[in-house]
Amino acid sequence: MKVAIMQPYLFPYIGYFQLINAVDTFVFYDDINFMKKSWVNRNRILVNGKECMITVPLKKASQNKLIKDIDVLIDRVWVQQFYKTIEQNYKKAPYFESTFKLIQTVFESPCKTIAELAIRSVVLICNYLEVTTSLEKSSITYPETKGVEKTERLIYITQLSKSDHYINPSGGKMLYDKTDFRLKGVTLSFIENQLSPYTQFDNDFVNGLSMIDVLMFNSPKEVQKMLNQYELI
Repeated sequence: MKVAIMQPYLFPYIGYFQLINAVDTFVFYDDINFMKKSWVNRNRILVNGKECMITVPLKKASQNKLIKDIDVLIDRVWVQQFYKTIEQNYKKAPYFESTFKLIQTVFESPCKTIAELAIRSVVLICNYLEVTTSLEKSSITYPETKGVEKTERLIYITQLSKSDHYINPSGGKMLYDKTDFRLKGVTLSFIENQLSPYTQFDNDFVNGLSMIDVLMFNSPKEVQKMLNQYELI
């Protein structure tokens, strides 16, 4: 059984969903400290054909607070302006209607915290793509692991989830040693995506944008194929 553990990100890029699709259980790491300039409350889309950061404002965000405890600071005016930005830049995209409805569904449901909003964006996209991975929250399912040292906590959660294989994004190669996991009976692998560029209007391809961009230009079946374009190392 395979497990992955990641912070909840707002409309994350496709590699995040490849990770979800590659495992049996995916754990939203929502009870760790918030980091400024992380992807928890922001991501990138196309604006006038160029990458542009979108950011959900937060109330008293601090690195001394847990992700699950940070409230969003948005109102109807902010949401409507966000919709307007999406519409102005993606209206002519082939899958605008279905993707825009998905975005509206995310924001039309009351979410007090950024963790709730980010997780909702991920869950609804998984449902849209028919990804059936079990989704859990570390704060709810594994509260007894809180306070354990970082690497040890990942191993602990893996064991509690009845998994023996932990998968991490490729950037973790600089952080985690496979030997530390192997000594506890856990296989550690890193996922590397092998995505091909897709058409973004007539622009030069911009890689690594929010899943919003991917869904605007690709059908659910096409995206489902993309989810399997990776290698475990």
